[in-house]
Amino acid sequence: MIQLINAEGDNQGEISVADAIELAKDAGLDLVEIAPNSQPPVCKILDFGKYKYQAQKKASEARKRQKTFDVKEIKMRPNIDVHDYDVKMRNMRRFFDEGDKVKVTLRFRGREMAHQELGIQLLNRVREDVDTLAKVEAEPKLEGRQMIMVLAPR
Repeated sequence: MIQLINAEGDNQGEISVADAIELAKDAGLDLVEIAPNSQPPVCKILDFGKYKYQAQKKASEARKRQKTFDVKEIKMRPNIDVHDYDVKMRNMRRFFDEGDKVKVTLRFRGREMAHQELGIQLLNRVREDVDTLAKVEAEPKLEGRQMIMVLAPR
């Protein structure tokens, strides 16, 4: 026994599978199982090709509306010059306007490893400069010779 819904969307009640198949053939349509896990299973008389097409269109629309974002990377050194810093910040603002996340990578070379507090100061400065545009998604952390912080647009 199955719960049957006809082509107009009206509930026909519980009908045997053989009778439902006969009704579908008479209408020139297909018998499609809509809710297999319910008790009794729910079947509907409809054009299966059209049903698949509609489902495909709905999935395509959902993919179009989905927001995608990239993770852009900005690389710096602890002793970055003022103008270079300004250029990096300008690029970072552009990335945030486009809706992308930004990964700020601070690379230490040689003896710079002994002065990691300079790197933390620089990353805190970056955080303050973009405070209105972005929020910190991953706090600054040291990975080998690099200090990494991830910012996401607000």
